Amino acid sequence: QVQLEESGGEWVQTGGSLRLSCAASGRSITQYAVAWFRQAPGKEREFVTAINWRGHTANYADSNEGRFTISKDNEKNTVYLQMNNLKPDDTAVYYCAIARWPHGVGDRRPSQYDTWGQGTQVTVSS
Repeated sequence: QVQLEESGGEWVQTGGSLRLSCAASGRSITQYAVAWFRQAPGKEREFVTAINWRGHTANYADSNEGRFTISKDNEKNTVYLQMNNLKPDDTAVYYCAIARWPHGVGDRRPSQYDTWGQGTQVTVSS
């Protein structure tokens, strides 16, 4: 059974950058799309970005396109989220998730993902 562990979240000032990691163990993620979601206090979990199983194509939420970059390293069984020009609205717990089925394109719907990490806290101060 695959397990995911996020890391890299911390406190940062507005305009700063962070790189989050999502390390998978127990199974290769080579054949699977992976996504990042986030949840701020009092809000629903929302889509951030997803990358297709090949690691070639990504899609982003409008709120972070141009600032965030997702990448997938199949050799390391790890997915990364580079976040630049961070804003206070980016404050949230960030979760990575693996697609339910192989060869996915990187869906925006949480229902399409069946394995989730515990999350890593990102706090952006103004």
